[in-house]
Amino acid sequence: MLKQGPASTSGHESAPQRIVYVVDDESEVRRSLGFFLKAADFLPRPYLNGADFLSDASELSPGCVLLDLRMGEIDGLKVIERLEGRMRRLPVILMTGHGDIGTAVRAMKLGAVDFLEKPFEEPVLVEALERAFAMLSRDVAEERERREAEQLIEGLTPRERDVLVLLSEGRSNKEVAIALDLSVRTVEMHRAAMFDRLGVRTLPEALRLAFRAGSVLGQPAAAH
Repeated sequence: MLKQGPASTSGHESAPQRIVYVVDDESEVRRSLGFFLKAADFLPRPYLNGADFLSDASELSPGCVLLDLRMGEIDGLKVIERLEGRMRRLPVILMTGHGDIGTAVRAMKLGAVDFLEKPFEEPVLVEALERAFAMLSRDVAEERERREAEQLIEGLTPRERDVLVLLSEGRSNKEVAIALDLSVRTVEMHRAAMFDRLGVRTLPEALRLAFRAGSVLGQPAAAH
């Protein structure tokens, strides 16, 4: 039996909780996995079937999903298909029986991060969960950085945003000035103000924020 892991500490507050959503229509499987996950320092959250899990999915905290393939009305594959864009915050590990490997591979093509063939050993389960939580931590951090970048970009004035968009296209101050029908000096002033609002000191830092924010930047307004 796997030895119980160390208790969580305040040093890990920024990381996602180690929540494991166990989606399986067999009560004995849910119960045995629940006991083991608690002993291994995870937080099990059982679901009776795929429909119940999907009804809550949009409101759930980030965590890993242990999903059985063969269930009643909505099987594991359908659950994965209906999760769509939520799988970055709910990475799925599929639990399969013998002879389901082809379907498991299809599930991974749809976004599942791993699959375990029943019966699986406890260390194998822990290793799969640790990989999934490492991936989840990276995704949560990237999403937080993206939101922070978007908030900073949204705080720019329209003209400062125009300047940043054109700089992100690789244009020089002179080319930005021509595109916006401004003087180079005025562009430099907008650029300096934009740096202040973003809390950066160099153009590469500003561009990293711009690229992280993605589509929120939009296109430059017409010159006037």
